[in-house]
Amino acid sequence: MPRMIYDYTKNVLEKVSFDLKLFAKELKKAVRNLLPYELEHLKNWLLYFTSEKPELRQYIHIVDV
Repeated sequence: MPRMIYDYTKNVLEKVSFDLKLFAKELKKAVRNLLPYELEHLKNWLLYFTSEKPELRQYIHIVDV
Protein backbone atom coordinates (compact mmCIF):
# COMPACT_ATOMS: atom_id res chain seq x y z
CA MET A 1 0.00 0.00 0.00
CA PRO A 2 2.65 2.64 0.86
CA ARG A 3 4.33 2.07 -2.48
CA MET A 4 1.11 3.07 -4.19
CA ILE A 5 1.11 6.39 -2.33
CA TYR A 6 4.72 7.01 -3.32
CA ASP A 7 3.99 6.26 -6.98
CA TYR A 8 0.88 8.41 -6.86
CA THR A 9 2.91 11.29 -5.38
CA LYS A 10 5.48 11.06 -8.18
CA ASN A 11 2.72 11.02 -10.77
CA VAL A 12 1.08 14.12 -9.28
CA LEU A 13 4.40 15.96 -9.09
CA GLU A 14 5.08 15.22 -12.74
CA LYS A 15 1.65 16.52 -13.74
CA VAL A 16 1.87 19.76 -11.74
CA SER A 17 5.48 20.55 -12.62
CA PHE A 18 4.28 23.32 -14.96
CA ASP A 19 3.23 25.44 -11.94
CA LEU A 20 5.89 26.23 -9.33
CA LYS A 21 3.46 27.06 -6.51
CA LEU A 22 1.40 23.95 -7.09
CA PHE A 23 4.56 21.84 -7.24
CA ALA A 24 5.70 23.20 -3.87
CA LYS A 25 2.25 22.59 -2.38
CA GLU A 26 2.25 18.97 -3.53
CA LEU A 27 5.76 18.45 -2.17
CA LYS A 28 4.59 19.67 1.23
CA LYS A 29 1.74 17.17 1.09
CA ALA A 30 4.22 14.43 0.26
CA VAL A 31 6.28 15.26 3.36
CA ARG A 32 3.15 14.82 5.48
CA ASN A 33 2.00 11.59 3.82
CA LEU A 34 5.11 9.57 3.01
CA LEU A 35 7.24 7.46 5.31
CA PRO A 36 10.82 8.56 6.02
CA TYR A 37 12.41 5.99 3.69
CA GLU A 38 9.95 6.98 0.95
CA LEU A 39 10.98 10.61 1.36
CA GLU A 40 14.58 9.57 0.79
CA HIS A 41 13.54 7.82 -2.44
CA LEU A 42 11.49 10.85 -3.41
CA LYS A 43 14.47 13.15 -2.91
CA ASN A 44 16.60 10.96 -5.18
CA TRP A 45 13.86 10.94 -7.78
CA LEU A 46 13.52 14.74 -7.51
CA LEU A 47 17.23 15.20 -8.16
CA TYR A 48 16.85 13.18 -11.34
CA PHE A 49 13.53 14.77 -12.37
CA THR A 50 14.71 18.34 -11.81
CA SER A 51 17.90 17.87 -13.79
CA GLU A 52 15.87 18.81 -16.87
CA LYS A 53 13.71 21.35 -15.02
CA PRO A 54 16.13 23.52 -13.03
CA GLU A 55 13.39 25.95 -12.00
CA LEU A 56 11.97 23.19 -9.76
CA ARG A 57 15.27 22.40 -8.06
CA GLN A 58 14.77 25.22 -5.56
CA TYR A 59 11.98 23.19 -3.91
CA ILE A 60 14.01 20.07 -3.09
CA HIS A 61 14.76 21.52 0.33
CA ILE A 62 11.11 20.89 1.28
CA VAL A 63 11.85 17.16 1.35
CA ASP A 64 14.83 17.66 3.70
CA VAL A 65 12.58 18.14 6.74
